Amino acid sequence: MKKLLSLLVMALLTLAVVSAVSIGGSVSPDIQTEDFAPLVWACGERVVYDDGTEPGRVSSDGSTLVERINNYAFEGEQVEWTVLVMDKNGINKVRDVFGTIGDSQGAGNDIEVNCVQNPDYSESVDESCNARILEEDLTGNAINIQGQDVMAYYTCTLSVETSESMYGEYWVTVEAEDLDGLSGTMAENEYWFFNPEINLDIDGDLTFSNVRPGTSSYSSTLLVGNDADDGSGVMLDMFISGTDFYDSSSSGAMCPSSNQLELSNFAYFATNGAYSTKDDSRSDAEGYVGIEYGIGFNDPNPFYDNNEIIQAQDGATAPYYAANLLAPGAEMAVTFRLNLPEPCNGDFDTGSIYFWGEAI
Repeated sequence: MKKLLSLLVMALLTLAVVSAVSIGGSVSPDIQTEDFAPLVWACGERVVYDDGTEPGRVSSDGSTLVERINNYAFEGEQVEWTVLVMDKNGINKVRDVFGTIGDSQGAGNDIEVNCVQNPDYSESVDESCNARILEEDLTGNAINIQGQDVMAYYTCTLSVETSESMYGEYWVTVEAEDLDGLSGTMAENEYWFFNPEINLDIDGDLTFSNVRPGTSSYSSTLLVGNDADDGSGVMLDMFISGTDFYDSSSSGAMCPSSNQLELSNFAYFATNGAYSTKDDSRSDAEGYVGIEYGIGFNDPNPFYDNNEIIQAQDGATAPYYAANLLAPGAEMAVTFRLNLPEPCNGDFDTGSIYFWGEAI
């Protein structure tokens, strides 16, 4: 009986040991994090700055170039953007943010300037950025998520170089590249003409023949045109100046009391589109305007509000007279009047009347 009991106990213990054994398996996960290409959004205002070489009518070195209304820029001028860059893998994954110029839109053009991180711009996503991922609007979100920065603001300032390295038409944008070589650009690609050549085309001769002293004589009409590079969009603000005239030969000239024919005896009539010097408050009853002295631009006196060819249509939104502007290929028609004094003797062939065009 005791032997039977001991065998029964041993059997129960064996069963207990067997029941304590468990069987399991394992699975190794394969997690592939998305290689998130950086996103770039333009924020705030895009600004163009003047340089100190040729200050404008209103702008000067380092100030906003409010005169510029078309996409062209000259050596030393600057274009500046503020952008918001996002990388869900972490902003530290972004290798570089830079401005590019090239022949095509989008990524892959030549790098011209590195952008600088701007932590002072905002701690959240500014409304002007219109930052979205598909239907998700990020406006107002903190740029710091769960203690990790996935977004950052950058300021990109592109300075126009000399015509030797920057001449012609370029697509311009801001691009971000991460450590894996993935890139993103802001949607607002811009098309600029850098360092366009500007020229004036003067068609006609200023000749007065057999003018009777004490009478008024009129020249043939000259055409003064904007001959800037095609496609540049360069708008010219037009000016006129002149000098007195003298007889280059020893002829005993006198007009009326010396051998000098004064500039005040000349005046001009000009037309440009719907406007003419008849709309100019400086004109006389015939619509002619006198000519101010000048041998260089703003020399010896400032030309602004004095030497414009047509002072008309000075709109509240512009610092210049809109009727005085010439687009590329456009022309003004200019006719001169000479009121020759009496008495007058001599052939006055030395002296000049100048036309000037300032790119606005």
